[in-house]
Amino acid sequence: MAAHDAWALVCRLFAGGTPVLRTTLSPRELAALSVLGKAVKPTVVDHSFVLCPHCQQHRAQVWGDGRGGRMCRCPECGPVAVEANDGAALALDEEWLRTKLRLALGIESRDGIDDLGDGVWRLGQARRSPVLLARDLVRVQQEPALLDRVRVAGGDIRVITPRPRTTRGSPFGAGVEWLALEERFTFYGGAIALLGAPSPSSTPAIADPAAPVNGPFSADFKWATLPDGYGTPIRFTDGQARVFKALWSFKGKAATAERIMQRAGLNSAKPSDLFKIKPKDRGKQEPAAQHAAYGALVITQRRAGLYSMPCAAGALA
Repeated sequence: MAAHDAWALVCRLFAGGTPVLRTTLSPRELAALSVLGKAVKPTVVDHSFVLCPHCQQHRAQVWGDGRGGRMCRCPECGPVAVEANDGAALALDEEWLRTKLRLALGIESRDGIDDLGDGVWRLGQARRSPVLLARDLVRVQQEPALLDRVRVAGGDIRVITPRPRTTRGSPFGAGVEWLALEERFTFYGGAIALLGAPSPSSTPAIADPAAPVNGPFSADFKWATLPDGYGTPIRFTDGQARVFKALWSFKGKAATAERIMQRAGLNSAKPSDLFKIKPKDRGKQEPAAQHAAYGALVITQRRAGLYSMPCAAGALA
C-alpha cells in the first residue's frame, strides 16, 4: 500500500510541477514520504502567504504580530497564528524521476536527456523508439512539432504523461504510443518499473521482468504480484526464487521439505528458512513483503512436514 501511495504522490507532484505545502498532504501521502526517500525533498516557497493553518482552505497574507511571532488573517477564521512548519513545502526531484524512467525503459546511459522546454523532455531512445516525457498531454497534442523533433526513421515514438481527467482511448495516431504515468509504471524498492503490454499498433515495449507469467510469478520467479497487493510486484532473492520455482514444479501437490530443497539446490532444512526476517531487517518493507508473500502462497502441513503451493495446480511446467 505504501509503495502504491508513494507512486501516486510522485505522479501528482510531477503533474503539478510546483512545490506543495506539507500541511496539504493526506495522512497516506505523509506516510509514503518515508518510502520515497530523496525522491521528494524540502524546498523554499514564498512565506508572505500561507494556507490557513486552521481551516486549510484559504491562502492568507502573513505579517508579524509585533512579539516575534507571525499571524495571518483568513477570510473564514479571522486572525490565526502561523507556526514555522505551516510554510514547510516539498517538491519532487524531477531529475530523479527522469533518471529512473530511463532505467525502467532500458535507455542507454550515453543517450542523454534533452530539455525541450515548458515541461517536455526527450529521455532518449529505447530500442530505436524515441521517448518523450511531458507534464501535460494536451501540450504534446497541440504542438506536433515536438514529435517531429525527436522522430527517427523506422522507430515509433513513446510519449509519457500523467493521465488527464478527460482523455479516453489512445490520444495519438499510428506511430505514437502513449504511456500514462500512473498506470504504465510503478514504484518499488527505490526503482521505477514498466508495467503491462503495449498497444497492438505500437512498437513492442521492453519486457517487464516483473510481469506475471507463471501464475502470480514472473518468468524467473524473482517477482510475484499478489491479487491483494494493489498490483505492486514483490521482489525475491535468488534463493527465494529457487524455492518458489521448486514448489511450482510439484504443480500444487504437497512435497516434503527435503524434496523441495533438493530440487531448489539449497542446503536449508525447509522452505520457510529462506523467508525468515533477520533482526537487522525488521521494519524494512522488502523483507516483510517477501515473508508475507510466502505465507500467502505456500500451505504448510506441519505435522506431516509437507509443503504445497495451490496456485501451481495445473501448471504446465
